[in-house]
Amino acid sequence: MKETVDGGVFVNCAFYDDDPKTSFPRISKPIEHIQDSYDYVVISSGYGGSIAASRMARAGKSVCLLERGEERWPGEYPTATIETVKQYRVTGHFIPNSLGGIGVNMGNPTGMFHLILGHDQNVISANGLGGTSLVNSNVFLETEQDILKMGYWPPEIRDDPAGLNKYYQKVRDVLEPEPYPETWPRLKKMDVFNEQAKTLGLQDKFRRVPLTTRFRDGPNSCGVNMSASTLAGQETTGANDGSKTSTLVTYLADAWNWGAEMFCKCDVRYIEKVQDIRGGYLIYFACHGKGRSRLTVGDVYGDLMWVHAKEAVFLGAGSIGTTEILLRSKQMGLSISDWVGRGMTGNGDILAFGHNCDVEVNALGNPNQDPSNPVGPIITSAIDNRNGHENPLNGYVIQDGTMPQAFSGILPCILDMMPGSRAYEMSLLGRTQAVMGHWKKRLFGSNLKNGPLGNTQVFLIMSHDGNQATLRLKDDKALLEFQGKFSALLEMATASVGGTLAMTPFYNFMSEQMITAHPLGGAPMSRDNTGANGATNHLVQVFVGNNTAETHPGLIVTDGALIPGSIGVNPLATIAALAERIEKNGVLDLFGEPAHQPKDSRLLTTFNGKGSKGTPSRAEMSRLKSVEFTELMSGFIHRTQLDMVVDKKAVYESAFRAAKGRGEIGRLLVSVSVFKDHELENESQPSGMFTGTFVCPTIEGSPFTIAQGDLGLFKKYQEVTGTSRLTYEGGTVGTNGRRLHFCGYKVVDASVSLSPLQMWRSTTTLYVSITERATHKTMTIANYNEGILEENIFVLTKMFPFQSVRNWLRVASCVCAQRTLSPRWMTLSPSGRDVLRKAKNMTRFLTFCASKSVSHLLTPLAPLEYADERAVLYVNHTPPTQTFTVISEDGIETQLHMWEPNPNAVATDSNGAPVKIENLFMIPGSSVDHQIFALPTIPFNAVNYFTRAGYRVWVTVYRICQLKSTHRQPWTTRMHGTGKIYTIAHCMGSVAFSCGLLDGTIPSEWVSGITCSQVFMNPIWSTLNMIKSTSPLALDKVYKFIFGDWFEIGSSTQDPWSQQLLNQLLRPHPERREEMCNNAACHRTTFVHSNLNEATHRNVDRFLGGCSMHLINLLKRMGSCGEVSTNVPEYTELTAPEIVERLRGLPFLFFVGGDSAVLSPRATETTYERLIDTFGMCAGLPGGSIQYRRRVVPGYGHLDCWMGRNAWRDVYPFVREEIDRVVRGESYKFREPYDRFRQFGGEA
Repeated sequence: MKETVDGGVFVNCAFYDDDPKTSFPRISKPIEHIQDSYDYVVISSGYGGSIAASRMARAGKSVCLLERGEERWPGEYPTATIETVKQYRVTGHFIPNSLGGIGVNMGNPTGMFHLILGHDQNVISANGLGGTSLVNSNVFLETEQDILKMGYWPPEIRDDPAGLNKYYQKVRDVLEPEPYPETWPRLKKMDVFNEQAKTLGLQDKFRRVPLTTRFRDGPNSCGVNMSASTLAGQETTGANDGSKTSTLVTYLADAWNWGAEMFCKCDVRYIEKVQDIRGGYLIYFACHGKGRSRLTVGDVYGDLMWVHAKEAVFLGAGSIGTTEILLRSKQMGLSISDWVGRGMTGNGDILAFGHNCDVEVNALGNPNQDPSNPVGPIITSAIDNRNGHENPLNGYVIQDGTMPQAFSGILPCILDMMPGSRAYEMSLLGRTQAVMGHWKKRLFGSNLKNGPLGNTQVFLIMSHDGNQATLRLKDDKALLEFQGKFSALLEMATASVGGTLAMTPFYNFMSEQMITAHPLGGAPMSRDNTGANGATNHLVQVFVGNNTAETHPGLIVTDGALIPGSIGVNPLATIAALAERIEKNGVLDLFGEPAHQPKDSRLLTTFNGKGSKGTPSRAEMSRLKSVEFTELMSGFIHRTQLDMVVDKKAVYESAFRAAKGRGEIGRLLVSVSVFKDHELENESQPSGMFTGTFVCPTIEGSPFTIAQGDLGLFKKYQEVTGTSRLTYEGGTVGTNGRRLHFCGYKVVDASVSLSPLQMWRSTTTLYVSITERATHKTMTIANYNEGILEENIFVLTKMFPFQSVRNWLRVASCVCAQRTLSPRWMTLSPSGRDVLRKAKNMTRFLTFCASKSVSHLLTPLAPLEYADERAVLYVNHTPPTQTFTVISEDGIETQLHMWEPNPNAVATDSNGAPVKIENLFMIPGSSVDHQIFALPTIPFNAVNYFTRAGYRVWVTVYRICQLKSTHRQPWTTRMHGTGKIYTIAHCMGSVAFSCGLLDGTIPSEWVSGITCSQVFMNPIWSTLNMIKSTSPLALDKVYKFIFGDWFEIGSSTQDPWSQQLLNQLLRPHPERREEMCNNAACHRTTFVHSNLNEATHRNVDRFLGGCSMHLINLLKRMGSCGEVSTNVPEYTELTAPEIVERLRGLPFLFFVGGDSAVLSPRATETTYERLIDTFGMCAGLPGGSIQYRRRVVPGYGHLDCWMGRNAWRDVYPFVREEIDRVVRGESYKFREPYDRFRQFGGEA
């Protein structure tokens, strides 16, 4: 920062606009950057709020400022009528002459102008970063001391009114007010007003008023460069010439420079006192923008965000806004004085027009005016008649005004429709001439260039009215009730220049209602510093009730609401001076050094529990943002006790039913900002950001606020092949400070193939997990509304397969649905400065979504994907420790791989010592090799699992036939040693192993126990395979005739035409839609795709080989008969009772995938029952213990039982338990080693 001469700083702001030629600074932050707690929270950014933000930031405190409006800088303010109308919001009660009150709530909720309709008087206020200072008249006049001595002020002020002078001076030093320079061009409106003052005999009261308008170029007191006024008269719609000394370019810029964080479009609703040890207050607010305006009012204001103020809250939302917040807080349980909402005044404001005067006034704002005839500032002079009255309340101020250009199109019609006022003492001739002159000017205009508006004068009177107005809430909306009067003095002034006095439309058409820009009171200072006669004490701290001097510590009013009566002058200076006075003890000099260096906001904690350094800045986000939308979902909540993390839909459906039955409700509202093309396509980066609220009363700490969440759109999910996800992930904080982790996803997979309805369901179904560290409670949210077209289901589940599951336990699970169509498409709004940019961003976003959706929707019609010949970097390369060559009796060479456990990373016994290393023999099935057990594409494979359990793993790579005896090979001795070996056999490897055992080739004395995967001695095909094997048409012979003797799993574009034809014929091979894919090799085998990660699926041809067609006939026969047999030509069955006797004493574990498309579950069931019938449950062993076990693994197919991404969780554990039981004894307890796989957990 560059220091200025007076100690200020030149503000170096970021720029956000796409076009550098029209860029504007931004000092506010996106709502995604908000933290959950600050030292101080400031509500709104008018004079009082801005001063509080600047002072607290300079004190080194963390400061959050919430502003309902938007941030705009000179050059962005509206000038045209349509632009200005779009910035209006109208609320209150419309009360014409003959009708009762009609509730009104329309317009832009974050627009610059807010018109509040009330009884007898209406209020115009402003929204935006800078508050009313953006559009006020810039007049800087102090309140007369006679007024400050009135009895309704607290004694600290009325007994020493001069005590405010030093605070006026502090404000004056910052805002630098000065009158319109004598050396600048003469202004016609000021000359006309001067002549009127003479006519009224008030020449001595006429004066040029001090203005917070710049009449010179250069930096202001806070170091912000400004420009001299162009005298356009546009201040009340925002001065685009950079001359208006608003709080935006002074106090707020200074607060920003000292670390305050400001957030726009945040509409504060109420304040709640924190009752736990944290103390402070919770400020609840509605977040506008991102298409939320298209939601219903109840939705926008029903799901509120919040922020915690540790030390104090400064209310600076204006007389109406602050009073409304306090009243609503009272309804929500905050104890305050009944004076809140009372003692309000319109400051005696009267807005009137002198229409069709005989002289040119030139009081119509014009940004492109004639330099020789400038309009001038909005107000330049006043008839200040406040002094010299016996009763100070008889004083008043009349100021010349200017109407901004935005009203030039509608003002003539309005003024012509309103009845005029004439002095009744005019003669008949005079009145006749006046009428003829009026019609002449109406038809032709006295100024051909500007028409009647060039001769229209604007008056603003400030006087004194009763402070008897009230504000109350009706249907949660502010209802304003005034009783006021005005002076007829303007009639004489207007008549002196031949004009017609016209009041506002509210006066003429709505029961003589007035309009004020200066509402005061609503939380007035008490005249005796108790709640019996005011809402706040002299330090404007809010009383806890009536008849007490006790106040809420740190609940402070800093705006016009604190003023207990009308002051008869523009309140700008007085409000600012009172704000400066609030903390007179220890107040820091604005230009002095802070007592402490400001906190580095990058070190503060966000809702995600991490610093915001990596989060895009406001400038970056605005450049990246393409579209925004909002989603609203509601559901039910149910508490469960789950020890493991699961992601199976059955769990959520069960939770849903329980939750629905108990009526436990939850609700989620998120607003999303989507980034542009590059970020959308980048798989490693978020597609956007989201913020929102999550409400579920059964979770302690609700409601929860989510900020800085990461959005992912159609990101490839590497854990499940063929799956894209729309992800929502971020930290969330509850009102009690409880931090949870929110993770939601929508799944788009093969199930949507050729089904638009399923595509719609998938893209509107959100599965969510909410987790918390160091907790053992689990909660499930579920919701479903029957008969709806769209289901927004979000199921809370734990999805951290590569993190320590033990450190993250599930807190909540939920399924949410919505009865009406999701509003997100209705809330889609593009970003961009012009229509072309907005259309471009919207088109790109919709094109992106459509292309991603179509790729899944038309999966069966998409081109096939073939093997990638390039080298693959595996996530878990698991090479064998040693490899042996094995030669069978008939001379066939095969390989035997061995993995030696790491002695420092194996299970331990009860004494903490490593367990004894035992041998474990594993036999793969047909067409596969050792890689199904040592799969390199999953982070935790079977070899990893069993070696760390204390087993030396051996895997044979063999031919599909009976295992031949190899007695004379060296490896046999080492393998056997003096004990038996436990064996795991898969599929046809298990069938071959059964043949070797049953025919005696493999002595059963070598084997201590067997785990049979899918089948053993009773192969029974699945339904489809059974149809193939028993078909009259021998499909194996047809294949052999057309394609040859070998069936290869892998395929490539270089294959002969016959194999490429086969690829196309196999495309519809999966029996279910959700198993469809474009992988040519995958169509030649069978999996449950949801169990395969993307890496495994993409490289499946590297792990699977092929099968000889010569073997198919034997397999067909055995599978059809359900019995193993010898080879051709005998086909001798090996399941006779005397043969099965060889299996006596062998413990067996059978398991099969419940969704296997290869073998029927009856294959293991038949063997299981046969062995029990033959040997009993004890396998013929003494002692009677159970030696036969069988399991069906739901959700698994065939190969994925070993190659699945979650097999470590769903399959390996029960296999190890059986091996440990047989090898190490019934009493053995597995103790997990401390190694890199411990993060998967679940077994300690």
